[in-house]
Amino acid sequence: MNMETSNDKNLTIRKRIDVSGQVQGVGFRPFVYNLARRLGLAGVVANNTSGAVIEVEGSEDKIKEFYETLISSPPPLAKITDITISEIATKHESDFRIVTSHIDGSAEADVTIDTAVCADCLREMFDPNDRRYRYPFINCTNCGPRYTIVRNIPYDRPNTTMSKFRMCDKCRSEYENPEDRRFHAQPIACPDCGPKLFLQDKNGKIIEADPIKTSVEYLQDGKIVAIKGIGGFHLAVDACNRQAVQRLRKLKKREQKPFAIMLASIEAVEKICFTDEYSKELLEDIARPIVLLRQKPNNNIAPEVAPSLNHLGIMLPYAPQHYLLFAEGLGPTVMTSANFSEEPIVADNNEALEKLNGIVDLFLMHDRPIYRRIDDSVVQSRDNGQLIMLRRSRGFVPQPLDLGYESPKSILAVGAELKNTIAIAKGKRVIVSEHIGDLKEPASFEHFREVIGHLCRLYEVRPEIIVADMHDDYLSSQYALEKLDLELIRVQHHHAHIVSCMLEHNLDEKVIGISADGVGIGIDKTVWGCELMIADRKDFQRAGHLQYFWLPGGDAASKQTFRPALALLYLAFDEDANKLPIAEKICGDSQTRKMIFEMIMRKINTPMTSSLGRLFDAVASLTGVASQNYYEGQAPMILEALTEGKTEQTYPFELLRKNGKIVIDIRAMIREIVADVESAVDVGIIADKFHNTVAEFLASSAIELAQASGIHKIVLSGGCFANCRLSQLVEQKITQTNLRCYQHRILPCGDGGISAGQIAVAAARLV
Repeated sequence: MNMETSNDKNLTIRKRIDVSGQVQGVGFRPFVYNLARRLGLAGVVANNTSGAVIEVEGSEDKIKEFYETLISSPPPLAKITDITISEIATKHESDFRIVTSHIDGSAEADVTIDTAVCADCLREMFDPNDRRYRYPFINCTNCGPRYTIVRNIPYDRPNTTMSKFRMCDKCRSEYENPEDRRFHAQPIACPDCGPKLFLQDKNGKIIEADPIKTSVEYLQDGKIVAIKGIGGFHLAVDACNRQAVQRLRKLKKREQKPFAIMLASIEAVEKICFTDEYSKELLEDIARPIVLLRQKPNNNIAPEVAPSLNHLGIMLPYAPQHYLLFAEGLGPTVMTSANFSEEPIVADNNEALEKLNGIVDLFLMHDRPIYRRIDDSVVQSRDNGQLIMLRRSRGFVPQPLDLGYESPKSILAVGAELKNTIAIAKGKRVIVSEHIGDLKEPASFEHFREVIGHLCRLYEVRPEIIVADMHDDYLSSQYALEKLDLELIRVQHHHAHIVSCMLEHNLDEKVIGISADGVGIGIDKTVWGCELMIADRKDFQRAGHLQYFWLPGGDAASKQTFRPALALLYLAFDEDANKLPIAEKICGDSQTRKMIFEMIMRKINTPMTSSLGRLFDAVASLTGVASQNYYEGQAPMILEALTEGKTEQTYPFELLRKNGKIVIDIRAMIREIVADVESAVDVGIIADKFHNTVAEFLASSAIELAQASGIHKIVLSGGCFANCRLSQLVEQKITQTNLRCYQHRILPCGDGGISAGQIAVAAARLV
C-alpha cells in the first residue's frame, strides 16, 4: 500500500495503522515504539485481538517514513499479513507510548511459534558476570516459548502460563524499559523470580543435586533420563550406548521405529552425517526441527537408533537447558518423545511421574507449565534445496495458511485417522494444528478433542461447518457424524491430499493430481491408494489408478507384508502362484499361505485396492528385506534405503485404457521382479529398478493426461511422496516435458495435511 502525501509535509496529522499477522510476542510493539521516537512521532501502540493497532502523530513525511520502515524492516520474527491505514483526528500528544492491550472483538491475531533460544541470550547465559548466568529459562523478545504457553489472545503475560511467576524488580525494570531487549517480553524471568529446574527420582522424590551435572552423569552411565523441554518431555539416553538404546526400546515398547538424536553443534553433526548448506540452514533454523540426514559409514551411533535405515533424525539444541547439558560434556543423545506408541507426548510433571514410571531412572523437571503439548517437527532436505515437511509441530504451528479468499462460514476439519491433525478456517486463514497422532489410541483421541477445543477457543471460532473423510470407520469421521448441530461436508481422502498441496501453492484452478499413499476410501467404496485425478478445489474426476489387487485380511495386510506380496503373485501368475518357490520363501507356513490364496480366490475378507503403499510393502517382502511393518511405512523406508541410483533400468509395465481411465498394469513388473530375486540379482539393483519403474509409470500417466486435457500443472501428494528417491524422480520426469510440478513444502504430504485439504475443499464448495 502506498501512502500519498499532501503538499504541506509539515502539517501535523494523525494516522491509525491496523496490523494483522504474527506481530505479538515478537518484539513488535518495542520496535514500533523505538521507531516512532526516533522519527519524533507521538502516539500509541497496543496489541489487540486482530494483531496490533498503532496511532502515529506528526508530519506527513515522517509518518510516511515510519510506514515504509514498518513494511520493509520489521522485527525478525514478525510476519505482517495485512495492514490498513486511516486518518483520524489529532490529539496533540507530545510522546509515544505502549498502552494496555485492547481485547474487544474476535481474535484475529496470529499466535507466534515457539523458537530456539537466540544468540544474544546464549551469550548472556554463558557469561559468568551476567545475572542470568546458567539460567535455563533465559529468553527475550526474539526467542523462547510462545504457542506452548499461551492460553488466550492477545499475547500478554496474564494470558500465558508465566502469569504464576511474579516479576522481580530487576525483570520489571527491563520489561518496562523501551531500550532493553526484554521490553515487553512476556516470558521474561531470572533466577530470582522465574521457573526453576529440579530433579526427581523414579519414585518422585526430590534429589538435592545440580540438575544439569547430575543428569549428564546419569546419561553417561547408560541411564534413561526424562527431560522436560518446551513442548513436553523427551526420553534421553546415550545414542552411542547400544545397551542403553536397546533398554529404552524395550521399556518404551518401540521395537524398531527410529529415534531422533540431539547433537551439540553442526560440527558434531558432520562427524556422523552428510550435510550440505541447506540442511545446515534447516538444522540451525529458529524452529529447530528434526532433520533427516544420510549417515556416514562407520559412525559411532548405535545401530539400534535407526534399524535398517541409512538416515538419522538429527536436531540441534533449542531450549537453554539443552545447551547447558551439552556444555557439561554430553555427547550424541537420543531425544525421543516421552510417550507410548502413537499417544500424545507427556507434558505435565505429575503425568510424567505416573506414565513414565518403570522407564525412567531420573526426571529433569521444571515448574513452568506447558499449556499446549507439542512434538518436535520432522523435515527432510532435498537435493534441490527444498524443505519437505514430514511432521509439522513445534516451531511451525500455528502459522496460518492463506485460503486466498474469505471463507463464507467458519469451518472445522477433523482430518484422517493416522498422523491426524485438525484445522480451522476463519476469514482468509487456515490454521492447522500440531501433529496429534493415531486416533485409535484412546489418549490420542482425547488429545484430538482437546486440540479442537483449544484452537477454537484461542481463535474464537464457533464452527458452522464440520468436514470429515468419507471413511465412516475413522474415529475423526465418527466424531463429525455426532455433531448434529453442524453442517457436515464429506471429502474424499485423495482429493483432500491434492487440494492440501494446491492450498500451500495458492493454486485455484484445474490440475492433474497424483495422490499416492497406503489407503483411502474411494467414492466407489473400494480402497484407493494410487490415484490420477483431474481436480480443482471443489471436485475431481478420477482419471486413472494403479491396477487393482487384493488385500487378504484387510488391515492385517498393512502390517504383514507377505499378504499383499502373495496377492500380487496371484495377480501375476494366477493359480500357479502357490507353486512358486518365492511364495514359500516369503510365507513359510504352508497353512497360512494356503489360507491367504483361498481368501483371494473366494473373495473372503479380501478388499480390492489400488494402493501404491501396499505395492511397496509387497516388493519389500518379495525381495526379503521386510516381512512386517512394525511402524507405518517401515518396509518402504527400508526399500528406499537400499537405492543408490546404480541403474536407470526399469521393469516393464503397461498403461491400459478401461472405461475412459488409465489403468497401470503391473503384472509384467511383478514377474520380472520375481525373476530377478530368483536369479540372485543384488537387492539394491532391484530396489533401484523398482523405484525407477514407479516413477516412470506415475510420470507417464500424468503427462498423458496433461497432453489430453491441456492442463499443465501437476500436483503430487500422499504419504508415498515422503520417499525422497521416488518424489525426485517423478518431478524430474515431469519437468523435463516443460510441465509444472508441485510438491509439499509447508504441509506434510501424508495424512498430516489432510485437514488443510478438507478445509479448502469445503470453503470452495461454499463460495
